Amino acid sequence: ENRRFVYLKRHIVPDTAEKIMKLKIRGIHLLYESKRYYPESEFAAHVLGFTDINDEGQEGVERGWQDLLAGELGRRRVLKDNKGQIIEDVENIRPPKPGQDLVLSIDRRVQYRAHAELKNAVLENRAKAGSIVVLDAQTGEILALTNLPAYNPNRRSSITNERLRNRALIDTFEPGSTLKPFTVAIAMEVGKVNSNTVFQTAPGMWQVGRKTIRDVSNKGDLTVAQIIQQSSNVGTAKIALSLEPQTMWEMFNRSGFGALTNSGFPGEASGILRPYNKWRPIEQATMSYGHGISTSLLQLARAYTIFTSGGELKPVSLLKQNMPVMGQRVISRDTAMAMNEMLEMATKPGGTAPLAQISGYRVAGKTGTAHKLVDGNYANKRYISTFVGFAPVSNPRLIIAVMIDEPSAGKYFGGAVAAPVFNKVMSSALRILNIPPDAPANNVITFTATPEIGDEG
Repeated sequence: ENRRFVYLKRHIVPDTAEKIMKLKIRGIHLLYESKRYYPESEFAAHVLGFTDINDEGQEGVERGWQDLLAGELGRRRVLKDNKGQIIEDVENIRPPKPGQDLVLSIDRRVQYRAHAELKNAVLENRAKAGSIVVLDAQTGEILALTNLPAYNPNRRSSITNERLRNRALIDTFEPGSTLKPFTVAIAMEVGKVNSNTVFQTAPGMWQVGRKTIRDVSNKGDLTVAQIIQQSSNVGTAKIALSLEPQTMWEMFNRSGFGALTNSGFPGEASGILRPYNKWRPIEQATMSYGHGISTSLLQLARAYTIFTSGGELKPVSLLKQNMPVMGQRVISRDTAMAMNEMLEMATKPGGTAPLAQISGYRVAGKTGTAHKLVDGNYANKRYISTFVGFAPVSNPRLIIAVMIDEPSAGKYFGGAVAAPVFNKVMSSALRILNIPPDAPANNVITFTATPEIGDEG
């Protein structure tokens, strides 16, 4: 090949380059290049992503906003001599455009704490993987987003497909009981129930067609508020089957399920929300508690903005927002406030997530414990454990969604596995962001060592 130039090796360390040049080998020259360095290493890897050797974005923000960050090369017409050397500029055809700066909504202090606590939880529970998303409850800004396994973008040899996965956006799962508040909210909105409406859930199971819906235990008569607090599948299914399928589908659809969040991240999943005209009664029943529907963790966190913003679904953004963010009305303010009271009950003794309580702050949220789908069947002892919650309840500022994939150290209920992660990250974030307390310092209600209140669904 008659080439005048070829790279022998790129991005070698200066010491090595200096030794090579001292050999004074004819035809070997140095070309100085810049190299990306990511000071946050694995802590922000899935957000920032990385570039290839030519500074082309490959993952994350680097890829999603490549055109904005890279700018545009200019073009000019020149005269060259017979040796290829430029002897005259003729005209400037297109001036170069420098790359622009991006100001992300990520708070590096909250991001660091979220990653550290997620790592502890995945190790402690011997889990396969985990994800966490922290949103500004009023604007939808993403303050933290991290996954495990992770990778260090400064060490390309450590990067595998498994570690590259931005699970919070591209992996979907059945959300289980974290979907129950949406079923109850639409039933309240259309006047089918209120928080004090009573349903009989005994004997802890209910036959729908040929299938049986089960609770973890026989809970007897429950009000709608207690159905949320104690996470009753039977109670939620009975509420769901009082609704028209289209009504329930529209609620899920308006809450963002089955559609992209348009966060700007490459490869984002939309999840699955099947058409309501194909639902059988058993499917409508199980969908009410998060089976037969799939979502990403970011979608799930975003959906909870309808409870924190008085009934409006907020757009999510990875870029800093400097103007008020308009949302789309999904439920009334009254319904949102009523749901917040029920979700706060779920974090107190008698609920499924007392481990979510935080000293000095009122918190609200919902657990989920769903059997994993493996080859089209629900695996008997493989679970997705989730918790989505917000604080302070009196003026919600933060939403945190936690997902732990296949905990295998003995505990698997969302209230035991995911709620403690929410507790630690939310406690730190509230103080980092100087969000004032809305409860006395002694507000955490301790509970005796009674059997854990679980939820499967």
